[in-house]
Amino acid sequence: MPPIDRLKDPNRERTLFGRRYLVAILGMGVLLGVICGRYIYLQVMQHELYQVQSDRNRIQLQPIPPKRGLIYDRNGVLLAENIPSYSLVLIKERVPDIDSTLAELAKLIDIDDDDITKFKRRLRHRRPYQAVPLKLRLTEEEIARFAVNRYRLPGVDIDAQLIRYYPQGELLAHVLGYVGRINEREMEQIDTVNYSATNHIGKLGIEHFYEDSLHGTVGYQNVETNARGRVLRVLERHPPIPGADLVLNIDVNLQRVAHEILGDERGAIVAIDPADGGVLAMVSTPSYDINLFVGGISSENYRALRESPDLPLFNRTLLGQYPPGSTLKPIFGLGGLHYGVVTRRTTVYDPGWYKLPYDERIYRDWKAGGHGNRIDLHQAVVESCDVYFYDMAYNMGIDRIHEFGSRFGLGQRTGIDNDNERAGLLPSREWKREVKGSHWFPGETVNVGIGQGFMLTTPMQLAVSTAVLASRGERRVPRIARSINGVPVSAPIKPQVELANESDWDYMHEVMEDVVHGPRGTAKNIAKNLDYRIAGKTGTAQVVSIESHEDYDPEQVAKRQRDHALFVGFAPADNPSIVLAVVVENGEAGGRVAAPIARRVFDAYLRPDTLKHQPKLNPATLKAAVGDEEV
Repeated sequence: MPPIDRLKDPNRERTLFGRRYLVAILGMGVLLGVICGRYIYLQVMQHELYQVQSDRNRIQLQPIPPKRGLIYDRNGVLLAENIPSYSLVLIKERVPDIDSTLAELAKLIDIDDDDITKFKRRLRHRRPYQAVPLKLRLTEEEIARFAVNRYRLPGVDIDAQLIRYYPQGELLAHVLGYVGRINEREMEQIDTVNYSATNHIGKLGIEHFYEDSLHGTVGYQNVETNARGRVLRVLERHPPIPGADLVLNIDVNLQRVAHEILGDERGAIVAIDPADGGVLAMVSTPSYDINLFVGGISSENYRALRESPDLPLFNRTLLGQYPPGSTLKPIFGLGGLHYGVVTRRTTVYDPGWYKLPYDERIYRDWKAGGHGNRIDLHQAVVESCDVYFYDMAYNMGIDRIHEFGSRFGLGQRTGIDNDNERAGLLPSREWKREVKGSHWFPGETVNVGIGQGFMLTTPMQLAVSTAVLASRGERRVPRIARSINGVPVSAPIKPQVELANESDWDYMHEVMEDVVHGPRGTAKNIAKNLDYRIAGKTGTAQVVSIESHEDYDPEQVAKRQRDHALFVGFAPADNPSIVLAVVVENGEAGGRVAAPIARRVFDAYLRPDTLKHQPKLNPATLKAAVGDEEV
């Protein structure tokens, strides 16, 4: 057995222990250095990077929607405002499972298939982390039920916002238009930054035309949020710039009177101030409640509007194109005087029909027995003698008719502050060659001479052309808007209509006065108890063709195939402050139906203190004081 001192070597053990200790110290030092280096790298060298990432988790940049501008009528009556509304919204990135969340929400709040379909459609066009509405206009009870269960629905919240509201409902549908949710096509056209907090945009009418002014400029705020995405505090805020307020030329009281008078009839009324082109009233009936479209109209309601045979969505004032009938006889009469085709003393014989040379076709006058011998221009306008204007149009020719009518804006868009307008049709040789591929025939000129044939106008065009008459040649572009944030909206002036003899303006004013105040005028039935003078012209426009040997019997014709009733005029005749154009679809006679409507609208504007409640139009009860004018 070896000795014990050979088995244990204290010096050797101390040396080994010291080496191990040194290696351990060095290892620990290296590891500590790595940790310290990593710490320095993360906390010092990469400080800004991770600070930004940390802030992104904790701090969010939220856009703030601007308040949409308000809209008023010329007297300060509020027409479009913003009211508070609460919506149920979801942020997709924070919702674990969309379908299960929707199922849970359906147990708490009344959500139908239409809501879910619209939500999923909006979800496809959203921006990252954008709150997408599922249910609009929540009730207090629905808000309370959600609040109790909010803790188990991450990514779902109640969003308070202002939505558009139109206090007048259907009264101004075709003037204001409406706002609706931004669709995919509009998203490609707008400034996505400025609309980052906005879900709605102007779709039609004034809301669309002045969208840039009404919308405003988006603001933003930095907010601190918790893990559930709920705001804890606002760190920085840059408020939005609200949209501009609009004041319109529209007189809402006049608009209401005109709307009530038309009632359930299909028709249009346009009233213009000839001094500045301001649109005082613009009525198209039937109409619809524009509030239905703000939050998204239901499929059922939209189908009912779209499929209605009365076309309530159709803006007749700007899109309706009607044969103007005899309402254009004053303008064509001025054209005849201007070109020397007729004089004030030129007369024709009216046996009740007219024939072109070498043509067997008969062009009938509206009055079966004719107006007799020696019919001059004055009598031809007052009594609406077709034969006089057949002969004058034939001698004037379509080229001069087209050139002169163009001066009054016929066949052209008026340029009104609305993007949805038709141009009507003032036919010409070139138009027929390009569109019909045919030559122009003299018989077509004869028909244009009484506002028939290919001739078409919108009610707005009739009002504008009549305003040119009223202002003795001054043609202004009509304007619905009066001012934007107090800055006036001017109406551009078109080239002055000049006549060879400027006194012809006064002559035609006198002639148009006799249409209403003369003993043989086609609108004499509206002159009773009138303490101001009206200058006007009636018109009855044929809807369906009638053979020359046939008589027109409205009782044998379907309602929608009966003649249109029209009236244009201005008052007071010596110093016009209002111009009117009235169209009643299938109203049968301008003197019997359209002229009385115009009288009531004139009274509402010029004599509002004596105005009583206006009954709805009932053509069956309107008795003719004179015979029906030309067809």
